[in-house]
Amino acid sequence: MASHGVRGRSGGRPTLEEVAARAGVGRGTVSRVINGSPRVSDATRAAVEAAVAELGYVPNTAARALAANRTDAIALVVPEPETRFFAEPYFSDMLKGVGSELSETEMQLLLIFAGSDRERERLAQYLAAHRVDGVLLVSVHADDPLPDLLTQLEIPAVISGPRSAAEPLASVDSDNYGGARSAVEHLLSRGRGHIAHITGHLAVYGAQRRVDGYRDALREAGHEVDEGLIEPGDFTEEGGRRAMAELLRRRPDVDAVFAASDVTAAGASQILRETGRRIPDDVALVGYDDSAIARHMEPPLTSVRQPIEEMGRAMIDLLLTEIADRRPAASRGLERHQVVLATELVERRSS
Repeated sequence: MASHGVRGRSGGRPTLEEVAARAGVGRGTVSRVINGSPRVSDATRAAVEAAVAELGYVPNTAARALAANRTDAIALVVPEPETRFFAEPYFSDMLKGVGSELSETEMQLLLIFAGSDRERERLAQYLAAHRVDGVLLVSVHADDPLPDLLTQLEIPAVISGPRSAAEPLASVDSDNYGGARSAVEHLLSRGRGHIAHITGHLAVYGAQRRVDGYRDALREAGHEVDEGLIEPGDFTEEGGRRAMAELLRRRPDVDAVFAASDVTAAGASQILRETGRRIPDDVALVGYDDSAIARHMEPPLTSVRQPIEEMGRAMIDLLLTEIADRRPAASRGLERHQVVLATELVERRSS
């Protein structure tokens, strides 16, 4: 017969202490397992989970949160307009990774947009009231004041992509520099001699690093960097259209383009077609992200894959560690955590 729970020694609901005794660990260890802290070994986690199942222990989430001054909520803050969030696969993939990792805990996820001044003011008031235990920041520009506000409020936070090499917050990013190098090296290996780059928004550190990778790959192959072949973009489709049109006006001899995102590459491809240029015969094209857009373009787009879902999962792991430590690493003067994940060039017919 299936058990529906075992009563504790007092005859009432099983307690945290009874779970700890059954698992052979301390009360604090049980608490860490229940709260989803990554700082627990697999063997210990399994022992605690087995004890919870055997005793039928049900955590009193509200009481635990109140006693620990916790909200059991995490905010995913996107300082961009909602239209961009829903238009670009990067954000949906990031959200998927964050959600899948957080589903293993009892924490709730709040999605907050802060693309306008009014939204930022409301967010600042919300955060000052400490209504969340931690914050994930996605798509942050170099001059964005939100990370500094979080540090001042001593709210644990993890940023997707540092604002600079000296970023004080914990961060998770892909190897933007290495990814850009691999894209340019690939185009050079195909015999392309006039390789243009449509950048991302240059207030984003990751976009700056992709430009650095582009430049260094050309230099190390013995090519001069032609500034006329670098055109600012903003990761959007319309930005790709504008940049490609300007590149062709200025340098009609361009025979390859490395775009800072697949969405940008899609915009660039439209202009190439409209001006009678064939991909890849006349102009080879490489994007960045390896999103569904890359696979569905015609011809399918060669793209630099960054593990966006994995980045989301890694952000949650870092944030739960900071929450378990109660204060962000930056305010404790500890070495900051910076995770950089590898990229991979996925070759398709566009190059």
